[in-house]
Amino acid sequence: MIDLKPSINIWHDFKSNQIAGMWLFFGSRKSLDVVHPSIMQLIIWGILGGCVNTLYAWLVAGQTGDFNPQGLISYALWPFIALIVGVFLSQRMNQPRLMLVPALLWLVLDTNILFFQCLIQHLGSSGYLNFIPDSIYNGLLPPLFVGLFIWQSLAVIWVFARVLNWPWWERALVFVATIATMVVWQLSVKDQPIWKVEQTPPSFSEQAFYAQSELLNKALEQIQFGDMTQSHWYFLGVAGDSYADVFKSEIERIKEQFDTRFDTFGRSIALINNPATRLETPIASKTSIELALHRIGQQMNHDSDVLFLYMTSHGERNHFEIEHAPLELEQVDPKWLRETLDKSGIRWRVIVISACYSGSFIPALQSPDTLIITASAADKTSFGCNSEADYTYFGRAFFDLAMREQPSMKLAFEQAKQTVTQWETAQGFEPSEPQWAIGRNMELMLPQLEPYLFPSQNITPTEQTKTQDNTHATTTKKPLF
Repeated sequence: MIDLKPSINIWHDFKSNQIAGMWLFFGSRKSLDVVHPSIMQLIIWGILGGCVNTLYAWLVAGQTGDFNPQGLISYALWPFIALIVGVFLSQRMNQPRLMLVPALLWLVLDTNILFFQCLIQHLGSSGYLNFIPDSIYNGLLPPLFVGLFIWQSLAVIWVFARVLNWPWWERALVFVATIATMVVWQLSVKDQPIWKVEQTPPSFSEQAFYAQSELLNKALEQIQFGDMTQSHWYFLGVAGDSYADVFKSEIERIKEQFDTRFDTFGRSIALINNPATRLETPIASKTSIELALHRIGQQMNHDSDVLFLYMTSHGERNHFEIEHAPLELEQVDPKWLRETLDKSGIRWRVIVISACYSGSFIPALQSPDTLIITASAADKTSFGCNSEADYTYFGRAFFDLAMREQPSMKLAFEQAKQTVTQWETAQGFEPSEPQWAIGRNMELMLPQLEPYLFPSQNITPTEQTKTQDNTHATTTKKPLF
């Protein structure tokens, strides 16, 4: 028999029930020895549980959105089921006070577990857990929280099954029924959170729609002829995805770096997919990329000028993502990009692609006159696609650090590769393995072209080779994110 102690006072019962919840977490029968059930305690813990669950939903929603009463009703389903179970148990054991115990214990344990989750959510969003690698924080915590939610229900059943000596088949039947009910609840609660953020469907204004043609034409017209007496670099930057601000920021910063430091002003163009730049910058699409390459090909000296093409976005194997909802844009694949470059007439090409699996573009883009640099191998992911960041990992390592410190493309790549690997290892990520593939003609031509890209750090090919031997001794800066 379960001996339920009579109530003494509200505060004493509250403390006893808190202790009972702690024993319940460990699946101990002592939880039934110290629990003090009463209508008042059920109401108090019900209010606390609802408040803590609402707080957690608010934190998960990013402290935005609106309170959703339907979500709170969905949450109340579980203590209601526990109360029904208590009614059957009280009749079976002929103990009226037992009726409140399952619901009360569930609420106590749920409140404490959700309070712990609120603390973790707050610390994570405030940046206090940045020392934890993302692979652990994002990969371990969600399954842990789901496991805790499942356990708080199974723990109640476990304790009662042990005390009441239920047969194994009865325990198994109740466990299966409980897990099935939780699955149904989890599926429904995703659509009805306690704190709901209404998803605004993406839109593309009429003003932006009509402005894009003019923006693209203006950007193409400003690309100038180069001086025939010397070599020039032309820059084309493509930010493929609109829902991650890092790609926009990266292209804007790198274009400015090329225009001011590498003297491509008047010979550079940026194509950016982002809601904030629809009235300022042409969007990135297969059409705009093709037109930009065609224009650059018309304006450059094919024998001595060189194109620097930088593309940054999400990606899959043989797939560079182009997205700007609600527009339906075609995706860029290696075959199309190679054919478009060939049709443009551009001979000397430096192509840098920052995206997951970007190494898969190398076979199709290789030619004797081309240098290809990718942020990852063909079977690896790259990192740093965080909207709060100014650069991706590779973008910062290569452009913001290495190309400011090194006098050649090869040295800059080697430093960037080493830096990215250090950052990824420190974060617990599998290294992305940036790739370098250079054609035989470009390998001979690049030392002649680099002095125009690094005019303040002009070195001879002999000095460059000598410096390259010391690449691995180069000291890199610590990551800024």
